[in-house]
Amino acid sequence: MIDLRILRDTPDAVRASQSLRGDDPSLVDAVLDLDARRRAALTDFERLRAEQKDLGRQVATASGEAKAALLAHARTLAEQVKAAQSDADDAAVELDEVAGRIGNVVLEGVPAGGENDYVVLREHGVRRDFEAEGFVPRDHLDLGERLAAIDTERGAKVSGARFYYLTGIGARLELALLTAAMDKALAAGLTPMITPTLVKPEIMRGTGFLGAHADEVYRLEADDLYLVGTSEVALAGYHADEILDLAGGPRRYAGWSACYRREAGSYGKDTRGIIRVHQFHKVEMFSFAPVEQAEAEHARMLAMQEEMLALVDLPYRVIDTAAGDLGSSAARKFDCEAWLPSQQRHLELTSTSNCTTYQARRLGVRERTDSGQTRTVATINGTLGTTRWIVAILENHQQADGSVRVPEGLRPYLGGLEVLEPVGTPGR
Repeated sequence: MIDLRILRDTPDAVRASQSLRGDDPSLVDAVLDLDARRRAALTDFERLRAEQKDLGRQVATASGEAKAALLAHARTLAEQVKAAQSDADDAAVELDEVAGRIGNVVLEGVPAGGENDYVVLREHGVRRDFEAEGFVPRDHLDLGERLAAIDTERGAKVSGARFYYLTGIGARLELALLTAAMDKALAAGLTPMITPTLVKPEIMRGTGFLGAHADEVYRLEADDLYLVGTSEVALAGYHADEILDLAGGPRRYAGWSACYRREAGSYGKDTRGIIRVHQFHKVEMFSFAPVEQAEAEHARMLAMQEEMLALVDLPYRVIDTAAGDLGSSAARKFDCEAWLPSQQRHLELTSTSNCTTYQARRLGVRERTDSGQTRTVATINGTLGTTRWIVAILENHQQADGSVRVPEGLRPYLGGLEVLEPVGTPGR
């Protein structure tokens, strides 16, 4: 949730942020009006409560007709106190609802616009010239079927569209990739975590996933629980309603979990293979940091992501995501996109977001400062490896005979295996 002090002190900046996102700037004025109403109601309540307490002292010493009159006034005053309390409570509920619809204030330098208005910050690696090598690149599903690594036909038979099996070397490849990601996280001082994949509504809401994109989330109505689309949710909730000691630096975690996404609104998009699916696995980095360290922590995560991409030898680019393509919690987001030879386009493999204090304020995560006061912390998250990486690894490291060269960085995790060989007829 947005900091009300920022909204009161710099409403124009919040309006500008809303406009950059393509969201409604008039929500700012609605929140300011509700905030004023709530504070006025609280002032009335406190004034009436003080009068009520004073009247109670007068009743204690009065007698006869004077006492009867004071008691009558006390009954009227009690109703006024109750009404003022109710008005303040109603305003607070409405304030929370409207304020929760305002996205995090984007940081200076974030590009304006929507999904296609990103800024390319840099590119790394060399795209292979398959024409010069004398063959047309196969797509990841063709390769995966030849390797007996991916089975979408039986995935659909068992679970429906956008489900799949990773079999044999496919399963080993995912485990190798995610284990390498967890090793990198551990070497960088992150605490490994296996996180819950079902969370309470207040945790899902606190991380900002029940806003405009709530239709992407699976809900178990009978249990009033949500399936997470990323372990970011469970990691963000880990310290909910706690006061942290960050004197020694950020609290850093790496969560490994299954992830679930409904992919609502993506009909007909990336339906072939395992690019856009309902279930996958991921290693996610997450930090709770003092606000002054948030941008440095964001840069640190991006550097770790690029190190992982170098480990699996993929050509990629880094983009600065435009404001209109940010989630409500993110103040800035960088994506790493690998080159996809079969489609001649880039494919997002990682994102890292600086959520400043937006999530932590909703979840009640604070730190104690040197002065003994408490304040809201910043949260930062970033992908370090996920099932989708297999798509880019297979396509970029394929060979003319349908085999796939194993990136050197993954070989230790596959028993030294250097080449993945086709095993027979695709789909057998």
